[in-house]
Amino acid sequence: MINFILIGVCIAAGMLFRRSGTLPADAFKGINAWIIYLALPAVSFKYLPHIHWSYQLLLPALMPVIVWCGAWIYTWFYTGKRQMPRPTVAALKLSAGLSNTSFVGFSLVVAYFSDKELSTAVICDQVTFLMLSTAGVFVAIRAEGKQELPLKKIVRKVFRFPPFLGCLGALTIPHFIDITFFNPLFDKLALTVGPLALFSIGLQLRFDGWRQQLKHISASLTYKLLLAPALVFIIAIIFSLKGNTTKVAIFEAAMPTLLTSGIVADEYNTNPKLVNLIIGISIVIAFATTAIWSRILMIL
Repeated sequence: MINFILIGVCIAAGMLFRRSGTLPADAFKGINAWIIYLALPAVSFKYLPHIHWSYQLLLPALMPVIVWCGAWIYTWFYTGKRQMPRPTVAALKLSAGLSNTSFVGFSLVVAYFSDKELSTAVICDQVTFLMLSTAGVFVAIRAEGKQELPLKKIVRKVFRFPPFLGCLGALTIPHFIDITFFNPLFDKLALTVGPLALFSIGLQLRFDGWRQQLKHISASLTYKLLLAPALVFIIAIIFSLKGNTTKVAIFEAAMPTLLTSGIVADEYNTNPKLVNLIIGISIVIAFATTAIWSRILMIL
């Protein structure tokens, strides 16, 4: 229960600080910098060196790809008979196909499972970032009218992203150097992810103008919060996958829209207002839908 109280307090505090004007409008950027440069790499070093690799980890690794491909098909059907601007189509793909596997995902995984399952969540999160940096950027660029994919730019972004570097370091360095001395440091830094990420979300939540975009928002959230986890759930049943690793992979697929997709939408002008509305509303609704999915996952 205390984990759910913490989630509510942190998000509410962020919203109150934003409305009161106590903090600068862009205060969340400093908080996000701490999370991205220190806390998330620490999570990788805390959990990844202790993972016992097996075929069961294929589902967490493939989950973001499955969700993205499903979103592509779903958006194609949704927009097929409608004459929509390309930026809006791209916005729907970005918002439906990318899950918030870290900022919200880590907190809810701890709340519904335990902090031991964060090792699986880290795998989901790293592949989600790769999907954003490749397929997500590709969709945004095509919507902007550019036909060529700047591969060098994408590769450079991937290998400069601190959580990705932390993931690579956590998977390789312990094989050559004993870093157990730093484990207490990693523990302390990793503990800051949940509260700070949720506080940052509260600072960024916006809902202005949602009525004008209700049809698109509803379509995106139907897939993101219901159909996407259902798709991964069905795949798990088909291949007889069970256990907490499988449950966490499905649960992460049920997360709201990735916050960073709003940054990509803004950078390439792919209807950023729609994407940001979906991000904010999906976070609020996800607290109810993830509770439902936690019950459904009990049958696995």
